[in-house]
Amino acid sequence: MNVLVILIPVSLILGGIGLAAFIWTVRSDQYDDAEGNAARILLDD
Repeated sequence: MNVLVILIPVSLILGGIGLAAFIWTVRSDQYDDAEGNAARILLDD
């Protein structure tokens, strides 16, 4: 049971870091051109 005292806060901190990284990528418009990538695969260069 003593392990849970360490694992629960560590998992919450890592989850918060992952959520913050996801929010940062959304706000910096890294997912902006979803349809362009889908159409670009069909074009010959």
